[in-house]
Amino acid sequence: MDSFWDNFWWILLSVNFLIVFITAGYELMHFREPVKSISLIFALFVLPVIGLLVYYFFAQEFRKSKIFNRKKLYDKKIIQHWEEKLMLNEQELIDRYHGRGTIEQKMKLVRLLQNNQKKPVTFKNKLDVLINGENKFEALFEDIKNARYHIHIEYYIINSGRIGNRLILLLCEKAEEGVKVRVSYDYVASRLSSKAVKKMKSYGIEVYPFMPVWFPNLTRKLNYRNHRKMAIIDGNIGFIGGINICDEYVNFEENPKEKLFWRDTHLRIQGHAVKSLQVQFLLNFSFISKKELTIEDQFFPKIDIPERAAVQIAASGPDTDWQNIMEAILTAINTADKYIYITTPYFIPNNQILSALCVASRIGVEVKIIIPKQGDSVIARYATNSYIEQLLESGVQVFHYHKGMVHAKTMVVDGVLTSIGSCNLDNRSFDINFEINAFLYDKEVAAEMTEVYRKDLKETTELFLIEWLQRPALERIREALARLWAPLL
Repeated sequence: MDSFWDNFWWILLSVNFLIVFITAGYELMHFREPVKSISLIFALFVLPVIGLLVYYFFAQEFRKSKIFNRKKLYDKKIIQHWEEKLMLNEQELIDRYHGRGTIEQKMKLVRLLQNNQKKPVTFKNKLDVLINGENKFEALFEDIKNARYHIHIEYYIINSGRIGNRLILLLCEKAEEGVKVRVSYDYVASRLSSKAVKKMKSYGIEVYPFMPVWFPNLTRKLNYRNHRKMAIIDGNIGFIGGINICDEYVNFEENPKEKLFWRDTHLRIQGHAVKSLQVQFLLNFSFISKKELTIEDQFFPKIDIPERAAVQIAASGPDTDWQNIMEAILTAINTADKYIYITTPYFIPNNQILSALCVASRIGVEVKIIIPKQGDSVIARYATNSYIEQLLESGVQVFHYHKGMVHAKTMVVDGVLTSIGSCNLDNRSFDINFEINAFLYDKEVAAEMTEVYRKDLKETTELFLIEWLQRPALERIREALARLWAPLL
């Protein structure tokens, strides 16, 4: 026994490297993205024990596994009915725009989403872009007050606080009136008090956390979070975007001066595209509640409005066969002719997106990217900065937003296509989290978002290659170290 304790650390190290070699072999045999595999294997070998913990908690993948199997609900006839009924062919989309401009090129994106996940493009939609939390919540709360049948809430963050408590009070009032209310919140990200949950349940509201993290199931669930932010009211009004239910996202007039200004974007949809949001909500809610939901006709009401904005919803996560949103963004970049305007709080792209942006710029497409100057994550900021030099060398214009925290996840392409949703330009959003974006084929919305972008540019500082190359050596070292972890962030 004395010999054992005398050699304890050597024995522990030997066992660690035995497990490391087995794990590295397992990783290599699963043919993941090489950069990600190299980062994982690097961490395993240079960080004894810690590397194994990182892999155990954050690096395992469960795409298409049984815990995300929702085929049973997909078999519901009512869901199949609505997906098929809303599906339109490409000629109808082209006719919608009378062959003007570059819309025919965007058909590649339409076909991609239809082939990937049978997501229809819909015409009968009214769109309202909501800038910042104060405008989003004013619209959301008003629609909740007017709800008659059901309210479906699905958010990454629902925190107890001024905004969260106001939402809960409204939901309880509507539930008391007989409106059916269902709420989904992410277990890891939300700070929803048990008192608030009990209050909602006492009013008959169905409340469920998304994949609670309880040991020993920790390894399967901690890394996969529901990053979506959406609401559906009566099946004909939907909200989608980047704004969570949290005081941090709202710029109250009485906020203290030291409170960070929060710049974000959300979208209110009225029309047929809400039916696609509804489908995604029902799939998720059935999964987390472990209940067989009765799919009612009122979930998919008849909608007849004069507006004709074309919208396609893209959802992705570990339960999808393809990286739907990433592939849609990649297609939008590759088919751009004039310009690409991107706003993202985290720019930690995979090789495909990075190369596509650089190539687009070098062939003459105007590419602009707004990112936060500081951000809310130090390691993410340094990882983001590690990509800037390559972008600038290719002629991409990069801007640091200095007014506060820019959290919007938007893209405008050629004055025709707009994307608004929850997806960041990073590996976590592309491949790990559950995300949802709206792709809008509408010139009016694109023009509005282009104007918003130009206003945001007034609160930024453009980065130039000569100046960027002169940043301190310590900054470069930090960026290089953060870059190694980029595929895991």
